[in-house]
Amino acid sequence: MEINDIQEDIIEEFSGFDDWMDKYSYLIELGNDLDGFDEKNRLDQNLIEGCQSKVWLNAELTNGKVIFTADSDAIIVKGIVALLVRVWSNHTPQEILDNDLYFIDRIGLKDHLTPTRSNGLVSMVKQMKLYALAFSAKN
Repeated sequence: MEINDIQEDIIEEFSGFDDWMDKYSYLIELGNDLDGFDEKNRLDQNLIEGCQSKVWLNAELTNGKVIFTADSDAIIVKGIVALLVRVWSNHTPQEILDNDLYFIDRIGLKDHLTPTRSNGLVSMVKQMKLYALAFSAKN
């Protein structure tokens, strides 16, 4: 599935909720469904700097595609990183680098985050792009 198709799916899912309490509940649900983070990757080097809560992000290049796994100790942040993993995982480094994450604005997420969570979101996106750039440079 193309990155923009995934973003459109997310926009459609969030459009089904009328208020932000429901959207937060859905984010928490997405975070609870996030799996695949191996305990051996829960290292300081995988912590994302700039996040108030702890967010671990691991990336591997498998068959030319970046596979992201992540975890967080904060339930809403875990839902946010779950969305990012969903959008960018299983795509080539170049697809990630060429992509604009428009779903964040379209679902209103950025407008409903505290400044520290908003900074954390920017840090997560930046780190994922840096992984894609590093994998791209290796090829």
